[in-house]
Amino acid sequence: MTSKNPWQTFFNYHAPKYDDEMFVKNTTAEVEFILKELRLPEGAAILDVGCGTGRHTVELARRGYLMTGVDLSEGMLRIAAEKAESARVAIGLVHADAVSFTTKVRFDAALCLCEGAFSLIGLHEDPREHDSAILHNINTALKSGGKLILTAPNALEKIRKYTPDDIAAGKFDPNTIVETYTVDYDTPDGKKSLEVREKGYRDTEIRNLLNAAGFETIHIGGGTAGNWGYRPIDPDEIELMAIACKVSECSRDR
Repeated sequence: MTSKNPWQTFFNYHAPKYDDEMFVKNTTAEVEFILKELRLPEGAAILDVGCGTGRHTVELARRGYLMTGVDLSEGMLRIAAEKAESARVAIGLVHADAVSFTTKVRFDAALCLCEGAFSLIGLHEDPREHDSAILHNINTALKSGGKLILTAPNALEKIRKYTPDDIAAGKFDPNTIVETYTVDYDTPDGKKSLEVREKGYRDTEIRNLLNAAGFETIHIGGGTAGNWGYRPIDPDEIELMAIACKVSECSRDR
């Protein structure tokens, strides 16, 4: 599979170090939140888009769910497969760009968490088209009434941290809420770097995208990894969380 997205290259090399990141240390608590929110019986089928090294995918499989993980990075998927083997669980893993991912399977619920796919934009991709395509593909993969739990970068945090000089230098576009920056990674030939782009979201914009993709939005609030729950967005936190379901059999009961 080829991709125009430089994030694929970065995560291929970063995969062995990904689970050392501080924001991945609360997987069990996050899975408990997911299960409480989805309220699905064991054996239900869940799609994890941008599954990375499989930290949610494998843990949910351990709880008895039929898990399928999709990721752009073959390096991340390789580690997810190793984790599943170590945990002695079976999971499906698909190497695909979430922008073009299709499946004939219909899932009971979907996850798209921690910027595993959504908001990570290729250098020449339109950010809205990129993320709209991901949401449409997830919606198509869900059964009617199936829930989606989505996290995305918080636009307010990005707006507050960038200066007029940063905007003039092309580091941040206040119109699209897209930041452009350099990431470093280690290779067998030494350290290298890539220019990447990441989009932030306000609650109204993400609600509009979800609705256009065929979802009914249930909740949008704070959602930084390790601190999930039904609460307002803190302007300085890194992520927001959206919970939605595929129309039309949507229940707002929690």
